[in-house]
Amino acid sequence: MLDKISLVLVIIGALNWGSIGLFQFDIVAWIFGGQGAVLSRIVYTLVALAGIWCVSLLFRDTEAAVHAGQDDI
Repeated sequence: MLDKISLVLVIIGALNWGSIGLFQFDIVAWIFGGQGAVLSRIVYTLVALAGIWCVSLLFRDTEAAVHAGQDDI
């Protein structure tokens, strides 16, 4: 579950960075009242933590995870 939440947050961050790069428009800052707003900083921090968590996905044994999931069926 944490993996999926992290991936969603990383996707949100990627879309935000894409909008900044293409349109010079920060969606998170626009929604939450500027880059310095407390809610914006919380979202930025959560996206950063999610990105750090997703690094662990690169080093996991996906074969074992697939087999473990099939045992539940």
